[in-house]
Amino acid sequence: MSVQPVSKRALKAAVAATAAGALALTPLTPVLPVLAQEAGEAVLEPVAIRVGRNADFTRVEFAGVVGARARVRREGSDLIVRVGTTAAPDVSRLRVEPSDALNDVQTRAVDGGTEIVLTLKPGADARNGVADGRVWVNLFAPGQAPAPSASEPNALVPVRADASETGLRLTFGFSAPTPAAVFRRGPAVWMVFEGKARLELARGQALGPAGDLRWAAGPDYTVVRLEAPETLQVSASAEGSQWVVSLGQGQTAVGGVGITRDDTGPATLVAQLPGATRPIWLTDPLVGDRFAAVPALGPAKGLDAPRRTRELGLPATAQGLLVEARADGLEVEAQGDLVRITREGGGLKLSPPSSALETAAPDSGAPTRAAHPALVLQRWADVGHAGFLARHRELQNAAAAETAAAAENPRAPIEARMAYARFLVASGLSFEAIGVLNALATAPGMSGEPELRGLRGAARAAIGRLEDAAVDFAAGSLAGDPSAAVWRGYVAANQADWETARREFAAGASVIDDFPPEWRARFASAHALAAIETGDLPAARDLLAYAFAQDIPPAAQLAARLIQAKYFELTGDSARALAVYKAVGRAPLDGIATPAKMAAVRMELAKGEIDPVAAAQRLEALKWRWRGDATELQLIRTLGGIYLSQGRYREALTTLRSAGGRLPDLPEAAALQQDLAQAFRALFLEGAADGLQPVQALALFYDFRDLTPVGAEGDDMVRRLARRLVDVDLLAPAAELLQYQVDERLEGVAKAQVATDLATIYLMNREAEKALQVIWASRTTILPSQLNAERRAVEARALMELGRYDHALEVLGDGRDPAASDVRAEILWKQQKFGEAAALYESRLGDRFREAGPLDAADESRVVRAGVGYSLAGRTDALRRLSANYDGFVQGARNAAALRVALALGGGDISPGDFAAIAARADTFAGWVAEMKASLRARTGAGAQTQTGAGAPAPAPVNQAARAAA
Repeated sequence: MSVQPVSKRALKAAVAATAAGALALTPLTPVLPVLAQEAGEAVLEPVAIRVGRNADFTRVEFAGVVGARARVRREGSDLIVRVGTTAAPDVSRLRVEPSDALNDVQTRAVDGGTEIVLTLKPGADARNGVADGRVWVNLFAPGQAPAPSASEPNALVPVRADASETGLRLTFGFSAPTPAAVFRRGPAVWMVFEGKARLELARGQALGPAGDLRWAAGPDYTVVRLEAPETLQVSASAEGSQWVVSLGQGQTAVGGVGITRDDTGPATLVAQLPGATRPIWLTDPLVGDRFAAVPALGPAKGLDAPRRTRELGLPATAQGLLVEARADGLEVEAQGDLVRITREGGGLKLSPPSSALETAAPDSGAPTRAAHPALVLQRWADVGHAGFLARHRELQNAAAAETAAAAENPRAPIEARMAYARFLVASGLSFEAIGVLNALATAPGMSGEPELRGLRGAARAAIGRLEDAAVDFAAGSLAGDPSAAVWRGYVAANQADWETARREFAAGASVIDDFPPEWRARFASAHALAAIETGDLPAARDLLAYAFAQDIPPAAQLAARLIQAKYFELTGDSARALAVYKAVGRAPLDGIATPAKMAAVRMELAKGEIDPVAAAQRLEALKWRWRGDATELQLIRTLGGIYLSQGRYREALTTLRSAGGRLPDLPEAAALQQDLAQAFRALFLEGAADGLQPVQALALFYDFRDLTPVGAEGDDMVRRLARRLVDVDLLAPAAELLQYQVDERLEGVAKAQVATDLATIYLMNREAEKALQVIWASRTTILPSQLNAERRAVEARALMELGRYDHALEVLGDGRDPAASDVRAEILWKQQKFGEAAALYESRLGDRFREAGPLDAADESRVVRAGVGYSLAGRTDALRRLSANYDGFVQGARNAAALRVALALGGGDISPGDFAAIAARADTFAGWVAEMKASLRARTGAGAQTQTGAGAPAPAPVNQAARAAA
């Protein structure tokens, strides 16, 4: 069964670049400095969130027994507050009354707690800290954030020295609170201050037992180095904005900086340093090594005892934090009150948490630790002569006794519980193993234990919880371990990440033979599938041979045979592939038999052994036998492709959409959604649905309208469908489609164009008022001249239908384009200005009399109107000219009698009333409607479309489905 993948967490680092050379310091006298190298009250709620505002910033406080222990970190524009409760805190105040600094506020569940994500606006900033038992965050709107340091650049800072024979007290008179770090390195005391400043000390000032004092200013920091005997203790204190550094006997460190480890990603040390700003990288001019000083605001807090690893040192400090680099690639980053220390390329190398526990007495019968933390050994499942139940009870009782001891002594050993977990994992009891390991992981620091992560990841992978397994194997404590690499390859293969799978399997090749035979076969089969998908068929052949060489149960053999059949198919041995598919399809295991049967149906259909109807029936039956993984999605894609090839569009779309939003992270899910979109596009944009009745096409569109793509393609779909409805005089549904486009989707020129089409349809349906409303509501500036002329003609026609002739003529203005001329002629006719109207009708005919072929409906009505108008106006010469030009078109005309009478000179015995009746039969409205329909067809490209009948295939989705099932 497939599950969603989880992307690995990456820790960002901000390490200052180093310039060549050592740090040069100068005496604290008027000598030009040499720049260094680069640079509460009780609450009842577990989490109480309070929000306050002033003119400068918004303050958010987290109080309560849980909220006061919240941790704050910054990731790009997101400020993330983590609280140790799974219940979502109430952030309604931040959402109802948002700060000017925030774009969004979200909460999300994480392992062991909840994170509140505050997304800052561009240019906004935040400060955070701890005060009065609360964690606070100050949010500053864009452009209102204060400078990181309160000291002004190049400010003059007086320094007062009070010396005695046994001690020295230095007072740095900063004008505003300034972050500082104070620490000793061998024979020197270092003081690092945030911000560039000029220090002033009276010349010849006595320094007591201390020696030379020198200082240097960097681009945005100031460093002081004071030589002092190592017997003198150092302390620091903040008195308002001033810093006081004292040297002497009996000085005590203030402490306050805690060091913990973070094993959620690459192994990291985390220092809790309230008020920390940023790391300042320096080089000791005497020793030549690099170190990072992390200043912090007062009150003073330091590290009371040194910490050391193979890659870094954390000496004791009087104020702030000092990180000594003992390896390349060390990364130090200040995130609010936390300073994170890690190393690029997999994190720090830290001893496992179990190294601090007591050593348990060895039990010769219990499963012992493997050579690698993620390795599963076959001997762990050995139950001896007593049988499984006795062995299980023995290990369970030992683990229970150890758990009881751990409740009284946090340093109690974990060996009995780990032995029990090893037995469960090796015995295939993965759910039970996960429960034991999860309980063990709640102990302080144990979440970073390598074997705990490895065994829990193996158990999770065995039951299909791939995203959880990926989190375990991404732990920094397993970085570089070959056994973990094997499991990462297995997880990647099951998530269809073929390149990663091959790379990880190659990294763990040295330990695969140490796993039990069944897992060796599973790993080899997964690796073979990855090789097939990446085109390395020789490697797939060798890996399958390795899998079949193992002593494995029938289910594992069938899974490998399924992959082997795919190998046969790709190598051209289709007969052998089909035989294997059919054989595997007879297995009583649906998880293996279903994909085999699906592949057999696909191959038989391709070879012509079954028809599409039979193939669809067999796949429909399979669709209900196996759900919840990539096999289901492949089956749906294949079935949908068959329905499309048969022209069964509704069944195809229904089938393709049946997967819904499940399993969204699988590659097959994305491909299925692409098939669904492509099928809908082929129907309503590429003409596949043109063979359907317009009403059927409309019903299909409405049932699946959520598939309409965003943008120009979706708009074009709607206009094409509206055109088809107009062709069969379904004007109201067509208008409803375009009205939604105008109201909800379009702007600017596109909206004006579609609104013009909509108004035209309303006029066709004799709804002049709605046509005017649409035209007026879509007015905009800078439209193409042709579109403007078209809109004026439509507006004038609507006004004409409402009897507002003068207003209509004002709208037309001096326009002489064909559409304006038609409307003007109609208005003149309705005003009984027959001679002027007849002249316009004749001018619209142009040189049509020179062309062969019968007149269309519009031209025929214009000839009739022109002849009648000239007769009623008494313009005999004009009527004679018209009659001479168009007498030859009477034969074969749609209304030959009316055309003959209209062209008759003198009119004979026909009265003006008879002329009016003849003109009424020559309805120009019908001709205008026909012209508008032709115009809509031209705009939607209907004439250029390749018409696809109801039974024609839609090749793109079918081919994609075939590739998915291959």
